[in-house]
Amino acid sequence: MPVSMTGFGRFETNEDAWTHVWEIKSVNGRFLDVKWRMPGYLRSLENGWEKIVRKYASRGRVDISLNLEVLDAGILGVTFNETMAKAMFEQMEKLAASRGETFEPDYNKVLSMSSLWRDSGSEPDPGLAESLTAGLEAALKDWVNSRSVEGDAMVVDLLSRIETLRGFEAKIAERIPEVLEEKKANLKQRILDMLESAGAEFSEDRMLQEVAHLTDKLDVSEELTRLDAHLDRLAETLKLKSNAGKKLDFLMQETFREINTCGNKANDSSVSQLVVDFKAELERCREQVQNIE
Repeated sequence: MPVSMTGFGRFETNEDAWTHVWEIKSVNGRFLDVKWRMPGYLRSLENGWEKIVRKYASRGRVDISLNLEVLDAGILGVTFNETMAKAMFEQMEKLAASRGETFEPDYNKVLSMSSLWRDSGSEPDPGLAESLTAGLEAALKDWVNSRSVEGDAMVVDLLSRIETLRGFEAKIAERIPEVLEEKKANLKQRILDMLESAGAEFSEDRMLQEVAHLTDKLDVSEELTRLDAHLDRLAETLKLKSNAGKKLDFLMQETFREINTCGNKANDSSVSQLVVDFKAELERCREQVQNIE
């Protein structure tokens, strides 16, 4: 069944050396657009994680945030250049002694000296990376589940609305023959009145030609046939397992086109009202379809 592009997923991991929480939020979008919020030193893992996300989604704007707390300092891979610090202190002590003063190091200043701190490598701890990846996949599964639940509800709603559209279509199809007969009778009477006022002779062949032209002009049987086929395709597409959104959007456009043509060709107030009702319901369907992946 189709899934919604709107959803939320969350997964929390608690281990001795770290805790982390993944949260995923998504809304509808024409293409897949993933936005990440995570600590900067984990950016090297982003490309691999994005490939995982693409296994679970093909469209929509997805915001993924990671809240990470490292409990073991060794995991961070940060080291202090003690040798360099000692050499600096020794030199400052010599300078102070030459001036008859005592050197007292300011350790707060040392903390702010980036040259004394080293990152052991650009890659995060392998165990942490593995745990984060597993947490991301678990959050993605929770996210997909929430989208599936909403998608199922949307399918039920859309199928119900399609049946409503079929009801409008049936009423239009029922009214069209009546419209044709009324238009034919009016045309014949107008022609007879014109011939009588002009004193011209009545021509049965000419009358038949005019009636045939009117019938062809008002006939919407082809449009109704295509309209019925589009509604069938909509119902069938709603049963697809994935990637139904773009197909449904295209079918909505084609359905709008056919019902517009029916209203324009029929030129009848009753049919026009049914067409308006049909289009209003179809617009509600289109709003739903915009949120299907």
